[in-house]
Amino acid sequence: MATMVGTQHDFASATISLLELEYDALEAYTKAIDKLENNDYKNKLREFAGDHERHIRQLSMLLSMHKVDFAAGPDLKQWLTKGKVMLADLVGDRTILFAMFTNEIDTNKAYDSMLNRSDMWMEAHEILTNAREDEKKHKAWLEQHFRET
Repeated sequence: MATMVGTQHDFASATISLLELEYDALEAYTKAIDKLENNDYKNKLREFAGDHERHIRQLSMLLSMHKVDFAAGPDLKQWLTKGKVMLADLVGDRTILFAMFTNEIDTNKAYDSMLNRSDMWMEAHEILTNAREDEKKHKAWLEQHFRET
């Protein structure tokens, strides 16, 4: 499912949507970690979940700095990411990693869209750039490892 994050009318709304996507990603990682059998995969996904937790803190701080109200937890879309991982439970680690890879495609696109906005807050550039690098790393690792399983 393609993400619409970054296409909102104003930067504040787009940042709120990005924060919601980060909450969804963290929830999906939590579910995936519980379902994986391979401990090396679990450890790597814990590392990635930590990145998403940091993104949540930084985006929340950014929105607070600009006095923008936002939810302090995941939104109703979260069933989409959770659903992918729950279905993956039926067929093992490879499918779980593939589900997480498809989620990372969405987060990568979202950060690319956010960084291409002309109305970006000055304070957001470094946060978004660093997070996009994390997302690229997640996607590359997941793609490699789901193909190897």
